[in-house]
Parts: sequence; C-alpha cells; structure tokens
Amino acid sequence: MTISPLATPFPELPEIAGVRRGVATAGYKPWTRPDVTLLAFDAGTSVAGVTTRSKCPSPEVELCRRHLTWGAARGLVVNAGNSNAFTGAKGAEACARQVAEAANLLGCEPAEVFAASTGVIGVPLPVEKAVAGVHAAFAALGTAGWLDVTTAIGTTDTFPKAAVREAMVGGVKVTLVGFIKGSGMIAPDMATMLGFIVTDAAVAAPLLQTMLEAANRRSFSCITVDGDTSTSDTVLAFATGRAGHPLLESADAPGADAFAAALHDLCRELAQLVVRDGEGATRFVEIRVTGAVSDDSAHRIGLSIANSPLVKTAIAGGDANWGRVVMAVGKAGEPAERDRLSIRFGGVEVAANGMVVPGYDEAPVAAHLQGQDIDIAVNLGIGDGRATVWTSDLTHGYISINADYRS
Repeated sequence: MTISPLATPFPELPEIAGVRRGVATAGYKPWTRPDVTLLAFDAGTSVAGVTTRSKCPSPEVELCRRHLTWGAARGLVVNAGNSNAFTGAKGAEACARQVAEAANLLGCEPAEVFAASTGVIGVPLPVEKAVAGVHAAFAALGTAGWLDVTTAIGTTDTFPKAAVREAMVGGVKVTLVGFIKGSGMIAPDMATMLGFIVTDAAVAAPLLQTMLEAANRRSFSCITVDGDTSTSDTVLAFATGRAGHPLLESADAPGADAFAAALHDLCRELAQLVVRDGEGATRFVEIRVTGAVSDDSAHRIGLSIANSPLVKTAIAGGDANWGRVVMAVGKAGEPAERDRLSIRFGGVEVAANGMVVPGYDEAPVAAHLQGQDIDIAVNLGIGDGRATVWTSDLTHGYISINADYRS
C-alpha cells in the first residue's frame, strides 16, 4: 500500500496509568497482521462517546450507546477487517458474545466493555474467530505499544495516526493520548472513523461526555473526504483518574477549562490526520467560511464546498477554478448574496462583489494550488457566522481503492 503523501510521522506517546494494551490476529481477512485490539482499564475509569448518525448502525455502535449510560469502563475491543454492520441477529449475537468473553476475562460487567468493528459491511463477525481473538489479545495485555494498537485498528489507512496533549489540572500534569483510524467513507455526521482517547485525568462521566461532544462539533464533525457516513463511526474517551488530582465534576472546577482545551486540540489534530490519509488524497484543504448568517449556516456552506466533486477535482488538478466555489456556495441552500461574496485562495482575493477582482493575476493562486496544503476562504458579507472545515482532493486513487475494496 502506498503511503499518503500527506502522512505525518508517528509521535512518541507516553504510557497512561491505568491502561494496558494487547493485540492479536483473529484472521478476519486472509492476512497475518493483528486485527483484534483489547484495552483494559483500571476500575474507576469513566467513559464518554459519540457515535454515527447513520440510521443503519452496527451492533457495536448500538452496544456502545447502551453501555455509555453506565458511565464506567473496564475494557475496549476493536475488530478490523469486518464491520459486522447490516448483519441482523447473527451479527448482534457475535458482538454480544465477544464482549461477554472480554468481560469474563477482565472480571467486570459486560456493560463496562465497549466494542467497535470496521471493515466490509454485510458480513457477520465470525464468532469463533472473534472469541479466539479476544482471548489471544487478553493474553497479550501489556505487550502492545501505541503503534501496535493504532496499526491493528486500521483498514485502508496508509499510515498510523495518533496524537498527545498535556494539561495542568489542580496543579497536576495530566496526559491525553488519542489514536484513530479512517481514510474513506468520511463525512461529518460525527466523523466517519474509529477514534479512541485515553487520559489519566479524573473526570466524571457526565462532564467528560459534555466536553467530548463539544470537541466533536469543532473537529470530527468538520471533516469530509467523500461525503459518505459510515455505519460504524465511534469515538470513545476513557479517563482512568490515575493522575492524582481531585475529580473534575463541573465545567467551572479548577483545571476543567485547561482539560477541555487539550481535549479539543487533540481531537482537532486527530480529525485532520484522517483527512491527510483520505483515500487517494494528494492535498489537504482548509475551507474557512465567514460572514454567514450563523455558525451553523457557515458550517453547511463549508461542507457544500468541501463535498463538491467539481471543487475537489479542480484542486487535484491544480486548477484555480474559483467559479466552482461560487457554484458550491450557491447550491448550499443557505442565505447568500451574490454581490457581497468574496473568495480567496491562499490569501489571494480572486473574486469579490459578484465578479472577478480587477487585475486578477492567477499565477500566485496556481502556485499555491501546487502545494500540499490548500487554503480557501469565503466571506459571505451578510453576518457574523463562521466555520472551518477540512477536506482532501479527489483523485483517481480514490476510485481505484474503492473499486477494489472487497477483493
């Protein structure tokens, strides 16, 4: 597999007290690579999560939604190579059986174990392999590094994606580590991927849930590769409480703001890493929309631009075709006034007041579009709403990857 030209090096990640990791090979596909991951958490770990808005969610997504109501976690199981989605009662039973086995091994309630699966839709998770895989991963607890678990959860990913942040809470340094998979079927209906965050901070589950939802709105829900939302999207955050500071229970507690800022920053980096590994991507694109009637309106306009195949293919070809951005703004169904609209590429104004700017020189814009990081700014000039979204270009590589996905 060719590594994305937008890939970044895997960071050095510290250990998080209260977390053990193990990987194993269940053999969900004809490969020898690890495809089952098990994380074990110390008692007292709180959990929060956001899941796909798809109306056809996987059994794992439904299980996570139920278990989140408990607010406590002792384990996480992740399967790669089989999404177990749209598999009826057989898939639900396989998910429940694997989680029950993990709970038995970890000595906890099944409701304290979370699960996620990623891969081909419509093939039931083979229960014998799933159970054997979780047993093998349990036996390997304590032996897997962050790179091992990040690689094990991947499917069409071309590079492992992870990040780390620190914050001061109650005079104590806390650490957050996040690892994520995602490359295609990426659209911001929470963000199409599997992402997991672990921290040694002590955060009550209700507050952690509020913080994660806020971070999600400004990160994972602001990315799109292809406009398609997966059946399996899940982001979970686990707080072991081992750092040693007083429990954070409210947003106004000392250090809560610092932790929330670190969580948001971590989620934003993870989200952008997913875009940088977009299937077939050669360019990372930031789209900033200002001057809209509201933030939500700006967000929808940004996504209209980011999801436009015409915009994305123009960027892939290095074509400074700002008319396609105008098209995408106009079709968004949001308030816009043609003669107040302005557009910039790489900081260069190309259109304003309903027409191309006088004396427009395309050369600096064309040069900007030859780079890997592309900046598009749109000002609607009718309000104070603003939003930023991130996307990738659309190349023939995306077609090749997805045309051959099941083979």
